[in-house]
Amino acid sequence: MADPSSYRPEPGQVPDSPGVYKFRDEHRRVIYVGKAKSLRQRLASYFQDLAGLHPRTATMVTTAASVEWTVVSTEVEALQLEYSWIKEFDPRFNVKYRDDKSYPSLAVTMNEDYPRVQVMRGPKKKGVRYFGPYGHAWAIRETVDLMLRVFPVRTCSAGVFKRSAQIGRPCLLGYIGKCSAPCVGRVTPEEHRELAEDFCDFMAGRTGTYLTRLEQQMHEAAEEMEYEKAARLRDDIGALRRAMEKNAVVLADATDADLFAVAEDELEAAVQIFHVRGGRVRGQRGWVTDKVEAVDTAGLVEHALQQLYGEEKGEAVPKEVLVPALPEDTPALSQWLAERRGSQVSLRIPQRGDKKALMETVHRNAQQSLALHKTKRAADLTTRSRALEEIAEALDLDGAPLRIECFDISHLQGDDVVASMVVFEDGLARKGEYRRFQIKSFEGQDDVRSMHEVVSRRFRRYLQEKLKTGEWSPDDAVAAAGVVGGEVDRDTPEDDGRPRRFAYPPQLVVVDGGQPQVAAAKRALEELGIDDVAVCGLAKRLEEVWLPGEDDPVVLPRSSEGLYLLQRVRDEAHRFAIQYQRNKRGKRLKAGPLDEVPGLGESRRLALIKHFGSVKKLRQATIDQICEVPGIGRKTAETVVVALAQAVPAGPAVNTATGEIIEDETPASAGAASDRGTEQ
Repeated sequence: MADPSSYRPEPGQVPDSPGVYKFRDEHRRVIYVGKAKSLRQRLASYFQDLAGLHPRTATMVTTAASVEWTVVSTEVEALQLEYSWIKEFDPRFNVKYRDDKSYPSLAVTMNEDYPRVQVMRGPKKKGVRYFGPYGHAWAIRETVDLMLRVFPVRTCSAGVFKRSAQIGRPCLLGYIGKCSAPCVGRVTPEEHRELAEDFCDFMAGRTGTYLTRLEQQMHEAAEEMEYEKAARLRDDIGALRRAMEKNAVVLADATDADLFAVAEDELEAAVQIFHVRGGRVRGQRGWVTDKVEAVDTAGLVEHALQQLYGEEKGEAVPKEVLVPALPEDTPALSQWLAERRGSQVSLRIPQRGDKKALMETVHRNAQQSLALHKTKRAADLTTRSRALEEIAEALDLDGAPLRIECFDISHLQGDDVVASMVVFEDGLARKGEYRRFQIKSFEGQDDVRSMHEVVSRRFRRYLQEKLKTGEWSPDDAVAAAGVVGGEVDRDTPEDDGRPRRFAYPPQLVVVDGGQPQVAAAKRALEELGIDDVAVCGLAKRLEEVWLPGEDDPVVLPRSSEGLYLLQRVRDEAHRFAIQYQRNKRGKRLKAGPLDEVPGLGESRRLALIKHFGSVKKLRQATIDQICEVPGIGRKTAETVVVALAQAVPAGPAVNTATGEIIEDETPASAGAASDRGTEQ
């Protein structure tokens, strides 16, 4: 625990101007980011008597070891920089909201040649129009089904679209009138895009003009005695009205607004947002957060606004934002929102009428969300605490293993040998900390040797991080690294405060296997001089827990929460390793002869295949013919010819039903590299 006076800035050193400040801990990790109108006044408030600080603030300043600041011109710049740094450094003492569920949205892929309507979850993509989020995916599908009658936009996947174009026949939706069938040329790309834009306009709330136009067309058709057309338009209007009825009118003046409500207690807070477009509730979402910093309702609102609109632009930011409390820097926040929208944004508290009544509804939803979250968390926290205590007792540990790392080896008959490392903290998976490894020191199948290599590499990286921060002496580092033939990076780049990959040691290492694997992991730790990390193995056959140097396993009761947690950790490591191994095997099997040509990248491989149609035809081409492909010089063409001549063509494919030999006219996987991921 640090004394704040040890790193307090000198009087007059801190400027009296707007800016953003960062607190760092002893390892140079950024633990808190804040902004202020006056840096001098705000930072001075942290260095008063600890008894006068909020307990969370006191914990933060005693955890920190230094403070630094950046001066900006305006409060809006401070707001933008604060958001960027919180996103970049992920400080542990800043409020961070997490979704209480993954909400689906209705998406229209306007970035494609033929826009597609579909349900999407997860982060937003550039060039895609989103509507929602909605509480349930089935609600989106019901709405889309009604609207496809009027706006027959494509909803099929890329594979179905391509197949229909190849065979010249649309899918079922094209036959029943719920798709305009651009795949077979019934409409031009421009006409289909107009349909998609009309669909988006209607979903955005611009319904009145469109319905009026349809009604006018219906009356004109009836007057001209085109009764079938009039009947179709009448049914279209009815379908659109039914779709509109699914979102009840809550604000009579066709308002576009987002309403925020907060429910909180001393430890946690829940935020609920209703998205109102055209006076109708078009979506709802919620967040829950731990109050890791001393923050009031206005501060929670400010953090929520930053998280919701930090990546948004244009109409995604509404004209009105209604909140339960105004943040401290309301003018700066309003200006920031206006810059993101491109026009004025009203940020205010509703005082009366329909908007205040709707805000009360949103607040009730926030209260229910917080109550449900606390009920779930209480039960889950109790179970996880009991599991960690049982593991500590069974393995005779000094304390509960708050961080557990598990390693597993995966291969297919000795090929594509890989390993995985998964991390559980406080009994919960930390997927951002997962790592995967390729076995580099030998070829073939040897799980014990592989386990030794992987554990050595993981903890050698940990010792390198300690060396960079000065927690470990260089002589010890070189000695330990030399035992396993590794190298220590003596260059110590300036630490930028971002979370490091292998900086945190676990209290317990779990390996998938029995005595041999446990012994290999323990030997790897001993060779590196690490004696404060416990090791155990979980064997699949009888779910026995093996400890280093013990002839008999530890047998936990089948009903033990500790055993269940170890099984979850082991199974997750197994899943992650198999996934990586299958990906590697798939890429290897897809690899074509062009993948081995030196200096031939993915773009030029694709250009060659597109020009000649297949590897077979490319193999028959001359050097001059290959040089005709844009971007291919004579030297590269010669290299391609030599590589294809040396490559042994695969055996002919045979139709097992007829015995007929199938000619190799299909393009090889020249683009297999497009699926390559980053590997360690």
